[in-house]
Amino acid sequence: MGLFDQILNAIDNPNQQASPNQLGNILGAVQQLSGSQGVDAGTTQLAMSVLGGHVRSALQDVRSNSGEAQAQQVVNQFSGTNPNPQAVQSLFGNNQLAQIIQDIAQRTGLNNTTVQAMIPVLVPLLLNLLQTGGNSQNPAQGQNPVLHTFLDADGDGDVDIADAMSMASRFLNQRS
Repeated sequence: MGLFDQILNAIDNPNQQASPNQLGNILGAVQQLSGSQGVDAGTTQLAMSVLGGHVRSALQDVRSNSGEAQAQQVVNQFSGTNPNPQAVQSLFGNNQLAQIIQDIAQRTGLNNTTVQAMIPVLVPLLLNLLQTGGNSQNPAQGQNPVLHTFLDADGDGDVDIADAMSMASRFLNQRS
């Protein structure tokens, strides 16, 4: 089952944190970031997707070193819709961050300065998207099917974040 399918299941499950409002807030923050940086939404989604691969790798490291509950804790602590440099620092060292900026810049055509400004906004948004599968009664519980699907993806380098964002947009438009 794909990432967005897990998010839809979470929206339909009252025991999980996902809601249409949460998806709308994430999409709104992406659109606001695109506008403030003068970047089209498709390029921002591509940057988010490339960054998603790096976030997945970092969270997989957390999970293998400290367990599923710790990976969920990182997601819970640093998810949001506001810029959060601490979220970036919690996942990446300075050397990693420089490589990530370079990777995103090469794959999107954006300059390094723009990418560097976007990352503290995109990381909390990605974590917010992953938080949708969390238990609504006990968010610290490690059983999050959205996070699990994200971390156990096939490793082909294609993170379906851009697809999930596109489907979320269509889903919300159908509901209104």
